[in-house]
Order: sequence, then C-alpha cells, then structure tokens
Amino acid sequence: MGETESIHTSSCPKKDEINPFSYNQLTRSAIALILAGGRGSRLQDLTDWRAKPAVPFGGKFRIIDFPLSNCVNSGIRRIGIATQYKAQSLVRHIQYGWSFLDGRFKEFIELLPAQQMTGETWYQGTADAVFQNIDNLRRHDPNYVLILGGDHVYKMDYSKLIADHVKKSADITVACLTIPLEETSEFGIMSVNDEWRITSFTEKPEPENAVAIPGQPGQALASMGIYVFNAPFLFEQLIRDHDEYGSSHDFAKDLIPYQVPRYRVFAHRFFDSCVNIASSGIPYWRDVGTVDAYWEANLDLTTVTPDLNLYDENWPIWTYQEQLPPAKFVFENEDRIGRALDSMVSGGCVISGSTVRRSLLFSNVHVHSYSNIEDSVILPNVDIGRNVRFKQVVVDKNCVIPDGLTVGFDRKEDRKRFNVTDKGITLITPEMLGQNLHYIK
Repeated sequence: MGETESIHTSSCPKKDEINPFSYNQLTRSAIALILAGGRGSRLQDLTDWRAKPAVPFGGKFRIIDFPLSNCVNSGIRRIGIATQYKAQSLVRHIQYGWSFLDGRFKEFIELLPAQQMTGETWYQGTADAVFQNIDNLRRHDPNYVLILGGDHVYKMDYSKLIADHVKKSADITVACLTIPLEETSEFGIMSVNDEWRITSFTEKPEPENAVAIPGQPGQALASMGIYVFNAPFLFEQLIRDHDEYGSSHDFAKDLIPYQVPRYRVFAHRFFDSCVNIASSGIPYWRDVGTVDAYWEANLDLTTVTPDLNLYDENWPIWTYQEQLPPAKFVFENEDRIGRALDSMVSGGCVISGSTVRRSLLFSNVHVHSYSNIEDSVILPNVDIGRNVRFKQVVVDKNCVIPDGLTVGFDRKEDRKRFNVTDKGITLITPEMLGQNLHYIK
C-alpha cells in the first residue's frame, strides 16, 4: 500500500494550503443524501421511540447535527435526508433547527420518507434507499452525489473528499479510517494499492479473515460509510443493482464489491479531510452505537481538554436552540450547596442544593436538594428528586426521578428495574420508572 506510516501524521492539512481549484464549484455541483432511517438497536431503549440520528448528544445537539453541519460548513447546501424508523422527533428537529437554507438560492434540506416508489416495501438497504429517491436526485441535476450516514459523531470537510475524487478521476470514492483488527466485524474492510485504489472490499469480515494494513499487523482499513459517486455512474449502478436477483441492495454488501474489480474505485483517508484531531493524534470519529460508547463520548466532553472540540468557531456544529435561561446553582448552606464540578450544564438547568460531578446535563434538568450525581449523562427535561444518588447512569428524556432513588452502586439490584451494560452503565427510561409517556391503547 506504499508508506503505511503516512496513514497518521501530526496534523491535518489546512484547507487554505491546497489550491481550492474551484472547491465552491465542486460543492455547488454536489448533492448530499444522508441515510437516517436506522433504529440503532444497540442503544437499547434509547431508540425505542426515536431513530438513532435523533438521539441527543453533547448537551444540546443531536447526532444528525454532525453530518448536517459538515455539509453546511463544507459548502454543500443541497441535502436530502432519507428517514424511516420512528422519524417524528428527527423530522421535528430538522424543521425547527435546519430551516435556514433558502430554496430561492437552490439551497435546501429535503426530508425523504420511504415512498414505496417501486413496490409496497420500505427501504430494503442503503442502496435501495438511494434508488427509491433516484428521481429526486435527478431532478436537481448534480455532478456528484455524496452518500452519508446520519449516526456518527465527527467533523469532516467534504469539499476535500470531493476534490480528491475529481483529482483521481474516480467513479466512486470511499472515505476510510484505520481501526484495530479486532473490530473488523463491524465495518467494511478494504485493501488499497500505492495510488489508494481499492483492490479488495469485504463487508464485516471476522478478524482472522480480515486484511491487515501492510506493516501494521494490528490495524485494518475500514469504510466510514461515506461515498462520493459521479452522479450518472451512481444512477446506472443503482438501476443495475435493483434488477439484480438476490441482491440485498446495500452499498457495502453488494454495490462496492461489484464495482471494485470493474471500475475506478478509490479510498480517501479521513485524515486528509478531518477537522478535529483527538489528543491521541488520530482524527476524531465516534460510533456512539452502544450505551457504553454513548456514555463515554458524552462524558469525554466534561474533561479539561476533550477529544471533540465543540468550541471551534471555524467549524461550528449547528442545531435547534431552545430559548432558555442560563443554568442556575442555588443554596450555599453547610449541608446544602448547589454546585457542578468537572461537568457540562446546559441552559434551563437548576441545581438546587445538590452536587453534580463529572457529568453532562442536557437542557431543562432540575436536580433537587441533597442529591449527588456522578459520572452520569442526563438527557433533557429530567426532574431529579431529593436525596437521589446516581453513578454511571444515563437517564432518558422526560424522566421524573423519585426521591431517594439510588442507582449505580449495586448492579444486581439495578438490573431488577433497569438496563445495566456489561461495563456497568445503567440506562433509565420513563417506562422503566412506570411513567408510560408513549403508552398506546
């Protein structure tokens, strides 16, 4: 694959270090389609009533805000969002927070629910989700189509990805990153030659069957599920795949393995278009697809120097902002002090005579007196009663926590009422507390 040590270097190239050679023209001629229809079942009860891209993250955002912000910051302002599973909260978030793009300037975000355009079925796979929207894509006459997932947290300049695609005269370009070999069963794994042309692509191989990076036996090159296609080529391939008997109509399982030996399929290093480098020197990218990973990624934001920089004014993360008062901390008595230490506390929160340590509180959380919250993630609109003790807990939206509840100190006892992961993170939802907010007769 050439010099494998070049996979990671000390810093990302800056956009202004590269001749822009019409970056704006490239992004204006592109359209992005975000696949946001998945449930994300590994998040357990957090996705019982919402799609994974709609799950809150980072105190005030939702996961889908990251690919959407990447699009806008990269200059891509024609965006479609394919929705399917329990999409109402996602739809509402897009309507409230992302309506600033102006159609008069050919800027838009279109919500694309499964239309059953080709039969009485919902989206059957990632490629089928795009195929069912092929008329919408053609109507906008793009030169390039950028396919994105809606369920990862990262910052990426897509204009550099598209420029790399054009420079290599590729038919399709696949964004990639390096992962430990033991994680290959969760990704599409590829090998490349010295020109970064993909020579093999296998979807979710077991580690013993995966191709390691030459010179790095413990590492593999993984697809990020981010693709750039020349638009005519994409339409041709979608139609071919749709007519293919036995296809599961999935990019990673069907289209890309078919295209690799027949067409110009290249890999693009995430490192070359990253915007956020973690403290390890590796580009920041998180799949927050499990309760443990979700808890860890949120709690990392409370550290002195978190791996994800949310304070970068040059690459802001846009979202819907409620009009809320500042957070408030009340009482300074000897045994009743309202305080938060090594924590992030969002607008509308009131910490009343309680202590919050190493925790992240989303908006409108009220912690009543004599409670102690540690190492926890509390989603919006949660009311925590008096004398509550939490440790390593994730609390879903709209929970009303009764006085005196203690969670996180006795896993065996916690499992009687709540979901506890193997790593000891306890998930609490309204339904687990007997508060059936979604009860349907």
